[in-house]
Amino acid sequence: MAELSRLPGPIMDLWEWQYEGKCRDVGPDLFFHPEGERGGTRRRRDEAAKAICAECPVIQQCREHSLRVREPYGVWGGLTEDDRQRILDAPVRQAS
Repeated sequence: MAELSRLPGPIMDLWEWQYEGKCRDVGPDLFFHPEGERGGTRRRRDEAAKAICAECPVIQQCREHSLRVREPYGVWGGLTEDDRQRILDAPVRQAS
């Protein structure tokens, strides 16, 4: 589940970037997999969603949001659930 305490408050400036997302022109079925989907079907759907994200003007804001709130489902900012988990699980590199 998303970390609700990490969600920004109801200030329009914090959410306004979502109005510019390319995903608004596409149904959510492309970005959120149905129950039990796996294998090639899931990989193709994820790749199609990532292609939309790649052309999106707010990909960075979307990606940062999904990592900050630990979004558990869907493709956000060109990252799948597994992509986000790998990033969040990676050890933090310390500057020397």
